[in-house]
Amino acid sequence: MAFIRTNNVKISGISAAIPRNTESNEDLTSMSKESIDLLIKTTGIQARRIAPSSLTAADMCQAAAEKLLTELNWDRSEIEVLIFVTQTPDQPIPGMSMQLQDRLGLPKSCMAMDLNQGCAGYVYGLSTIMSLMSGSQLKKGLLLVGDTITHLLDKSDHSTVPIFSDAGTATALEFDPSAEKAVFNLQTDGNGADAILQLRGEYMKMNGHQVFHFGLKEVVPNIRETLKGTGIELDEIDHFVFHQANKLLNESIRKKLNIPPEKVPYTLNIFGNTSCATIPITIVHSLKNENSNPSKTCLLSGFGVGLSWGSGVVNLSECVLPNLIEL
Repeated sequence: MAFIRTNNVKISGISAAIPRNTESNEDLTSMSKESIDLLIKTTGIQARRIAPSSLTAADMCQAAAEKLLTELNWDRSEIEVLIFVTQTPDQPIPGMSMQLQDRLGLPKSCMAMDLNQGCAGYVYGLSTIMSLMSGSQLKKGLLLVGDTITHLLDKSDHSTVPIFSDAGTATALEFDPSAEKAVFNLQTDGNGADAILQLRGEYMKMNGHQVFHFGLKEVVPNIRETLKGTGIELDEIDHFVFHQANKLLNESIRKKLNIPPEKVPYTLNIFGNTSCATIPITIVHSLKNENSNPSKTCLLSGFGVGLSWGSGVVNLSECVLPNLIEL
């Protein structure tokens, strides 16, 4: 496993944007009432946010970044790195990070790069940008994470349509010698790549049973190893923010770790599974009113497509969380 420790970088703010359009799983006409009730009970997903074809992941990330930069009153000329995490770029070439650098009015001295990552994308992206900033003492950075997975789905596929939603997020980071260290534990198993797969010119497909069993097997030991590497006890973590995969899997992980339910926030019921954006959306929506917590040590855990998974322990005590944006 890849254990990464970073120093001197703090998370200054997180914002999120979602499509205004909402679809309810109660209204699925291709399924029986009994099947719908079972689906909602096991996944925990009642509603999903669906982006029109004209709205992209980059658009939503840009909106989230604009709002966050305004609230932080940042000088954009000081931003030295931008990383865009997505599986659904506007086009294959060039990378959207470069276009977002220009659209956000960032300086030409800002490095920009794209990461193709899904369910574990926020943890992977956060570890990457914090490592770059820590090692090179870059002043300020932006991590943009989002997907429009619904654009890849066959509308008749009951294994994907009732699950996935769209969203874009922005996370602002600053070099700060007084910041608490962050620790990440990242893993990969490409042998399971066919569990969630979209071939060129085809719809995305998911083997839900394979993904579920992978999550049960790998996530708990990853989290335990992460905590062991930090020296922090499980009961010292203020919040465990999991990728919003489905309620049955996430609750199985929570119970295996014996985490009190009040420490595990959920947004599945109202936003569905927004792929790489689920963790920051859950932070924005569920932890906004808890900024007064002087410690707020959070364990973040993402797991899924790839197969890839990872956890990170970070501090969010000074994190600005603007209201959720609807587009």
